[in-house]
Amino acid sequence: MDKIRIQGGKPLKGAVQVSGSKNAALPILVASLLSEGECVFKRVPSLEDIRTVLRVVEGLGMKVELALEQNRVRLRPSGSSTCEADYELVRKMRASVLVLGPLLARYGKAKVSLPGGCAIGTRPVNFHLVGLKKLGAQIELEQGYILAKASRLQGARVPFEFPSVGATEHLMMAASLAKGETVLENCAREPEIVDLADALRAMGAVIEGDGTETIRIQGRESLDGCEFEIMGDRIEAGTFLAAAVATRGDVTVEGLAPVHLEAVLAKLEEAGAQIERGRSSIRVVGRNRARGCDLTTQPFPGFPTDMQAQFMSIAAVADGTSAITETIFENRFMHVPELMRLGADIRLSGNTAIVRGVDALKGAPVMATDLRASASLVISGLCAEGETIVNRVYHLDRGYERMERKLAALGAQIERVK
Repeated sequence: MDKIRIQGGKPLKGAVQVSGSKNAALPILVASLLSEGECVFKRVPSLEDIRTVLRVVEGLGMKVELALEQNRVRLRPSGSSTCEADYELVRKMRASVLVLGPLLARYGKAKVSLPGGCAIGTRPVNFHLVGLKKLGAQIELEQGYILAKASRLQGARVPFEFPSVGATEHLMMAASLAKGETVLENCAREPEIVDLADALRAMGAVIEGDGTETIRIQGRESLDGCEFEIMGDRIEAGTFLAAAVATRGDVTVEGLAPVHLEAVLAKLEEAGAQIERGRSSIRVVGRNRARGCDLTTQPFPGFPTDMQAQFMSIAAVADGTSAITETIFENRFMHVPELMRLGADIRLSGNTAIVRGVDALKGAPVMATDLRASASLVISGLCAEGETIVNRVYHLDRGYERMERKLAALGAQIERVK
């Protein structure tokens, strides 16, 4: 199993191009199941999660042509389809459950395994299933599978109990082929949802209100193929910015809209970093030691839970104390014991981590527990004294494209050890 070896203590400097967004690409690739034509997607990141979801849609009857070295994927119906998503693939990634709605909308039936994924909380799929039932689906759970059927989904009003990103994406896709109008209320507002809506519109879907709390979808009889480019990955961008601040560096990330990261940028500025916003780039300068500050994770446009672990790495070496409160996932502090192995001073109190900044972290072997925890450990290794070995980096490969190469280009002493 691969490891990442880091010799810390060097400030990052230079420019880095962010990849296409993993969290946008996954549902967009699934949305190809709704199309009767060929879909070409550009700027698809070369990640393990992407390969997994492509194996899922291929198993459901899509012809997949990969050119991930050019970050390009071509998908088209093969002429033979199945409505069953196999456990062995779906268990690897939670996003795979999103195939349920498109299969149900297109073929009137679906059998999809209950999902797996990172162990960062329960993340139930009940919001998804309640929404599909409101569109007229009959759903049963049987031996670890979701069984669903409907002669044709019917437009309806669907109020979400919580602004779930996955449920908003799922119901938006399913409603695109439902009969009549569907109104989704209390929707998640993340930029990735807007990107999915743009991709669906490129296929011919009629959607308005994405990016707000209320989304309206006028169902179509069918959707066409499309050519579409995925948005830049705001979490990857935020991770590089956090690494620059933690190492007291000067880094420009390119290829994304700064407005997608405003909550993160505001916290980096509060921590003492200088931020320059370009049209599609962000420069961060963190030459001085960061200041401790408090944050609470919230749905967009609040501070993203996917940046909580990375910001804790900054807090670990900041001047002062930070209180980091996690409100989205109940188990998302599993990186804390590993940061403490590096010398971080962290105390957990319920869903809040009290982080007292230390003068320096010390390199040590650590183990990644999930995707964003991996990024946190890499950042901490970059600013620690001596050598850090990050084990179980397959988590990192699920969400970051060639991370060690990009960091090495910014001056980091980092390498992958086979």
